[in-house]
Amino acid sequence: MVASSPRPAAPTAAAPTADTTRAAAAAPPAAATRAADTARAADTARAAATRADASHADTTRADVIIVGAGISGIGAAHHLQRRCPERSYLILEARDSLGGTWDLFRYPGVRSDSDMHTLGFSFKPWTDAKAIADGPSILAYLKETAAEAGIDRHIRYRHRVERAEWDSTTATWTLTVRVGDGEARTYTCNVLLMASGYYSYRAGHTPEFPGRERFGGRIVHPQFWPEDLDHTGKRVIVIGSGATAMTLVPAMAADAAHVVMLQRSPTWVVARPDTDPVANALRRVLPERLAYRLVRRKNIWLQQFFYKRTRTQPAKVRERLLAEVRKHLPPDFDVERHFTPSYDPWDQRLCLLPNGDLFAALQEGKASVVTDEIETFTETGIRCRSGEHLEADIIVTATGLELCTPGEMTFVVDGEEVDFSTRWTYKGLAYSDIPNVVSFFGYINASWTLRVDITADFVCRMLEHADAVGADTVTPRLRPTDADMTPRPLIDGFSPGYMKRAMPRLPKQGDREPWINPQLYERDRALIVESPVDDGVLTFTRSPAGAWSGPPVAAPATGTAPAAADPEPVTAPDDGVPA
Repeated sequence: MVASSPRPAAPTAAAPTADTTRAAAAAPPAAATRAADTARAADTARAAATRADASHADTTRADVIIVGAGISGIGAAHHLQRRCPERSYLILEARDSLGGTWDLFRYPGVRSDSDMHTLGFSFKPWTDAKAIADGPSILAYLKETAAEAGIDRHIRYRHRVERAEWDSTTATWTLTVRVGDGEARTYTCNVLLMASGYYSYRAGHTPEFPGRERFGGRIVHPQFWPEDLDHTGKRVIVIGSGATAMTLVPAMAADAAHVVMLQRSPTWVVARPDTDPVANALRRVLPERLAYRLVRRKNIWLQQFFYKRTRTQPAKVRERLLAEVRKHLPPDFDVERHFTPSYDPWDQRLCLLPNGDLFAALQEGKASVVTDEIETFTETGIRCRSGEHLEADIIVTATGLELCTPGEMTFVVDGEEVDFSTRWTYKGLAYSDIPNVVSFFGYINASWTLRVDITADFVCRMLEHADAVGADTVTPRLRPTDADMTPRPLIDGFSPGYMKRAMPRLPKQGDREPWINPQLYERDRALIVESPVDDGVLTFTRSPAGAWSGPPVAAPATGTAPAAADPEPVTAPDDGVPA
């Protein structure tokens, strides 16, 4: 964490000339913006050139290794190479393509359930007219982002990290990486950024359904959608009531004979247009980046306002949501049974229906909702507890995800295997007594990428401070006053089944800062972005070998050197907070 390791000199990109700078200053706003973009591109190219060695295919050592090439990994890499261009980095991706969720999920209609002005990166404007985007468009945006910044050259595909071992004497993470289906390869780094998401890519959650083996049609899980599945003219049952089910039903209903959404209990839903008129209007009259920034701020404020209202006035929000549902459905539709959950809004995730597409499919008779429990699968469908039998040619089990510990990897710190359930989360991004690891975990009540951006900002400030004090090891440590903390689940006050199933395996949060995971953007900005990194909990130290760090740090004033096996403490004034 640290001054970067030595590397060969690399060619540099041409710098903007004085004439270019003067022209930009004299140009009208739009031209000035383009000139500024050109200057930024040149800066990016120069920084990329200094990291050229890390993009060599045979490189197995880097200052920073990022696990995962999805939205978190690409975002982390962009911030890292912009703020800390002297550091080499690699991205290890288990799949054969970048994109994470947006490459993995291929089911019909796959889309975002957050607007792209907040799900998009802070540094890369979303310019499409649709604010609620389909999966292929989001994947194209991620690929474009990676290519423009040269991030794609740092990705190693089909590299699955199986084990990470930390050695305090050298401040080094040693990774055991499975390449394809064959050899195990060793990679080393000083800092490990976990950007592999929060759910397992290996298996989705599928309950044990009685009689499943009897069904004569096809059973599929949305996480592993078969390319050869043709639902045209078929009878389809989608089991589930979450965002995936809400997406699948109207998408499949366009071509299927009929689609039934079979749910055990309802979910809160809201219908909204898939375009943002304000965003599209501002983009016509303002420079692209300014328009994007304004719309992003607007949408963040609206997200936070609505979420706070669900916490402070849940009864009013319930009535408002139900009134909106009734406006979209026939008067005789049983809204109470099919669209009125037993819990308050945002106790579980609120499902977005772009342009009310699910309601339209219900009104046109192309789809229907059955709220019941499954008694058994049969040869031709599903028999419910009520006795109703639903006929099907295809059954889709949209029954959720399996959450996992970071990367589904084994972590070892100085010879001791890590049990994450015994660790405390530090600001929702790191873990007690685990050095030089930061995890990217987004929001459950807002766009994922908002937290990716502020976590990446934290990483860069942490690295800069470590350099300033000559440290190569940064570890969150409990203070003596933290010994009496009351443990709480990592995600508190959010009750969907996939979260409840995983909480016992995940780190816990405490009852005081910084051992908390607020999941509130405004509070996270204060906690993560605006607070100094040298907060008395993060310890900045230098390993005995000093293999990664910068100039040696002066010995303690007492003249007593630490024992050889212990890292040397480093202290420095708080570095302040960038604007």
